[in-house]
Amino acid sequence: MSDHAPALPDDAAAEREQPKVRQRMKPGQRREQILQTLAGMLEQPGTERITTALLAAKLDVSEAALYRHFASKAQMFEGLIDFIEHSLFSLINQIAEREGDGATKAARMVTVLLQFGEKNPGMARVMVGDALVFENERLHQRMNQLFERIESALRQVLRAAADANKSTTPTADAQVRAAVLVAFALGQLQRFARSGFKRSPLDHLDASLALMCR
Repeated sequence: MSDHAPALPDDAAAEREQPKVRQRMKPGQRREQILQTLAGMLEQPGTERITTALLAAKLDVSEAALYRHFASKAQMFEGLIDFIEHSLFSLINQIAEREGDGATKAARMVTVLLQFGEKNPGMARVMVGDALVFENERLHQRMNQLFERIESALRQVLRAAADANKSTTPTADAQVRAAVLVAFALGQLQRFARSGFKRSPLDHLDASLALMCR
């Protein structure tokens, strides 16, 4: 019987001796990873202001590495807003182009907006401004512009609905309804964020939309 310890299998020994090397990411992958990590950090209830130092530590890179992909933290948040805008309007435009009743389209637009917020809690905090409190003012302006675009899309389909219903003031009707729907959506998302993502923005949605879109 041998006094020596049993040898490791060749592959296990090689793995033990092989130094761990960080895999180099392809162009664009690191940028995407930074945005995904930032969004993930925003999903933590009660998260205060996220600094580049905290973000770099989470990624296990230097702050200088972050600035090779983004000129500033504001630019990182703009990357998140770009994602929100592209995701929402790809859906909203599809809904607007379908045949059907304008009120039904408006209800569907609000639904996809709230579904997106529920699926992406960190993004929901950006949408309602909670995550932008201490950030650059232009970020707030961009979110305001995004909701203005949503309201405009709602006005268009609701104007068609008002015309179909023989309203004597179709433009005014559409403006009021669109404004109410956007305010409702923002309120639902704010409640969702402030509850630590426990209260779904979709609570009582069908009944609420039936009242506002009928």
